[in-house]
Amino acid sequence: MTRAMGAAMRRIQVGSALSSFGVGFTVPFLYVYVAEVRGLGAGAAGIVLAAFAMAALVVLPFTGRAIDRRGPVPVLVVATLVAAVGALGLGLAGVQTTAILSAAVLGAGTAVIQPALATMIVWTSTPDTRTRAFAMQFFLQNLGLGIGGLIGGQIVDESRPSSFTLLFGIEAVMFLVLAGVVGFVRMPYAPTIGGAVPKGGSGTGGGLRALLRHRAMVQLCVLGFVLFFACYGQFESGLSAYGVEAAGISPSTLGIALAANTAVIVVAQFAVLKFVERRRRSRVIAAVGLVWAIAWLAAGYAGVGHGSQAMATAAFISTYALFGLGEAMLSPTVAPLVADLAPAGMVGQYNSAFALVKQLALAVGPAVGGPMGAALHGPYIVTFVLFSLGITFLAVRLGRHLSPVQDQPSLAKSRIVAEGGASAEPVPAAASV
Repeated sequence: MTRAMGAAMRRIQVGSALSSFGVGFTVPFLYVYVAEVRGLGAGAAGIVLAAFAMAALVVLPFTGRAIDRRGPVPVLVVATLVAAVGALGLGLAGVQTTAILSAAVLGAGTAVIQPALATMIVWTSTPDTRTRAFAMQFFLQNLGLGIGGLIGGQIVDESRPSSFTLLFGIEAVMFLVLAGVVGFVRMPYAPTIGGAVPKGGSGTGGGLRALLRHRAMVQLCVLGFVLFFACYGQFESGLSAYGVEAAGISPSTLGIALAANTAVIVVAQFAVLKFVERRRRSRVIAAVGLVWAIAWLAAGYAGVGHGSQAMATAAFISTYALFGLGEAMLSPTVAPLVADLAPAGMVGQYNSAFALVKQLALAVGPAVGGPMGAALHGPYIVTFVLFSLGITFLAVRLGRHLSPVQDQPSLAKSRIVAEGGASAEPVPAAASV
C-alpha cells in the first residue's frame, strides 16, 4: 500500500467511525421516541421504521451506477447531507407526516453511505490489505455504535422531548463531520483480483445484466441474503420476542445480551482476523454457519430446555455472544470478497447490489421471525438452525466458483514472494475522482 493510499484509508476509517458514533445516539431509541415521547403511538412508530427501510430499497438500485460514474466521494458527500437533513427533521418532528418523511430521507441517505464507503475502502487498499481494512471498519463502527448508545442512554429523558432533539442533532452533526473528513480525500488507484468475471462482459461496465451473468456474485448474494436473514434480521424482532415469550428474558437482560454481542466483536475482532487471513474465505463463512447453528441451539435451550431461569438467561446471552463471534469472522471475509469479485469499473454496482440484498433480508427477517419467535417457539428454533446449516452448504458451494486467489488472497502474496517479488502493475479499480 502506498503512502497516499494509507493516508486516505485513515481518513475514511475515522469518518466511518464518527458517523457510527452519531448513529449510536439514536438507533436504540427511535421506536420509543416516535411512539411515546412524541405521543404518535405504536402504529406510527412502525410506519416510521418501515419508511426508513423502504427508502433504502428505493435508492440502492441506482446507487452503484452513480458511484461508478461519478466516484464514491461526491456520492458520499451528497448522501451525508441528505442523512443529516433527515436526522434533524426527525429530531424536530412533532406530527406523523413529518416523522415519516424525515425517516425516509434519513433511510435513503444512510443506505447510500455504506456502499460508497465500501467502494472508497476498495480504492484505497490492495487485495492483500483489503481483509484487514474491512475488519478495521467493522471494529470501529461497532465501537462507535456502542459508545454512542451508552452516552445517548445517559442523555435521554422520556419526559423531555428536547433531550431526543439533542440526540438527533448530534447524529446530524456527525454525518456532516463524515462529509468533512472524507470529502476531500484524493482517491488513488487500487489493484483488483481477476478471475471470475461475468462472461461476455468487458470488465468496464455492463450493469445489472453483467452482474447477473456472474455466477459467483449471484451465489454470494443468495448466501448474503441467508446470512442477514438468519442473524441480523432476527436481533431486534424474532429473537428478542422469543427471549421474552419463551425464555422469560427481561428487557434489561436483552440489553445485556446486545452488549455481550458488541463486546465479543470488539474483543475478538483482531484475534479472529489472524485466524481468517490465512484461510479460505468460503471455509470461514461455512464455519460461521456452524457457529450460528450452535447459537440457535443455545437459544433453544433457553426457551424450551426446561432449565432454571439463571441457566436460560446465561444460554440466551451466549446466543448473542456467539452471533458476535460469527460477525467478527464475516467482517474481514464477505465485504472484501464482494470487492474482489467486481470487475474494474463496477465496484460500486457490486457493493450496492450486495447492500440491496442485505436490506431485503433485514426487511423480510423481522416480518417472518417476529411472529414465529413470539408464538411458535420450537419451529422458530428449528427453522433457523436449518438456515444456519444452509449457510455452511451455500458457502462450500460458493467456494467451487471462486478462483484460488479470490478464495484465499494470501496465496497471491505467497506466489509473489516465491517468484522473487515480481508483480504486475496495478489495474485501476475505477476512474479517479
